[in-house]
Amino acid sequence: LKDAQASYEKVFKRLVEKGRYTSEEVTEILGRITMSTTMSDLRAADLVIEAIVEDVAVKQKVFTELESLLAPEAIIATNTSSLSVTGLASVLSHQERFLGLHFFNPAPLLKLVEVVPGINTDDSVLDAMKGLMTSWGKVPAIAKDTPGFIVNRIARPFYGESLRMLEEGIATPFQIDHAIKTEGGFRMGPFELMDLIGNDINLKVTQTVFEAFHYDPRFMPSFLQQRMVEAGRLGRKSGLGYFQYDSSEPQSAEQPLSAERSKAVFLRVLVLLINEALDALARRIGRVEDIENAMKNGVNYPKGLLSWGDELGAEFVLRCLEALYDKYKEQRYRPHPLLLERVARGRSLTEDIDLVTTGLEELVASPS
Repeated sequence: LKDAQASYEKVFKRLVEKGRYTSEEVTEILGRITMSTTMSDLRAADLVIEAIVEDVAVKQKVFTELESLLAPEAIIATNTSSLSVTGLASVLSHQERFLGLHFFNPAPLLKLVEVVPGINTDDSVLDAMKGLMTSWGKVPAIAKDTPGFIVNRIARPFYGESLRMLEEGIATPFQIDHAIKTEGGFRMGPFELMDLIGNDINLKVTQTVFEAFHYDPRFMPSFLQQRMVEAGRLGRKSGLGYFQYDSSEPQSAEQPLSAERSKAVFLRVLVLLINEALDALARRIGRVEDIENAMKNGVNYPKGLLSWGDELGAEFVLRCLEALYDKYKEQRYRPHPLLLERVARGRSLTEDIDLVTTGLEELVASPS
């Protein structure tokens, strides 16, 4: 609890320095935080958000205890980033008051909250939490209860494809980061970001999504990242990851790639991100607005991926993916059927799905 309090104070000190809050406002905010080691102190709460270890059994034990303490109308939420909300709720007698509220770290700074109903979540609870998050100044994105929800699922190629290029010797971590920041306007490159998150945490999320999607090759973890974790090269927290952290920022004397090669590196990552965003749209993981907001406000992408695809041109995105598929013949590069449909019909990638075809209408309509 002392560590938590020190962490809060550090965050708010930075916010005062940036002019986001006054010292008086911070004193008032910190005064509203009550710390306790006793679960029964939560008895009067209207909303409890769990944010503990990503272990189903441990979480469910906490939820069972909470249900016995809280009033019937109190809402229980989980901050899980990858576990099934419906599965976590399965131990509760009143699953209708349970849902996911996935904040992004650091929560005081990043605006996105993925609001994830389980199958049995009541619509009134979903609406109430969406409204509450908005009143807190957050940007709520409604996400379906699928592995990784919106952000952690769509973002996999940002890390995975960058690791793949490193494994193939196409470029170094510095060169890939430089290409993605200069060509795409990202604040951090994938290797800087993995070092910040922690290579162990990033690997765990990838493994969870990979397994939950029945080992779809699009989400295959990297052997190199696994070896980095085994070697204890976890990133900033261990002082060594893809970069050395003797100072606050990674140091490199390397030369960046040529402009042409940098663009090719960046596009290889971007078109796979766009492909994943289309898959999330096609599977109704979120609507266009939710998907776009999630990536901009949850992981600070400079643009929404679907609108970025429209800027590049859907046909160009398709050609890039087809070129990668022709080179590797791997399913991770297969163009999404929704991309093929949008190109064939000349439709924008940012159009929400209205009517979904079975894929057999033309055959049924044609003469036998």
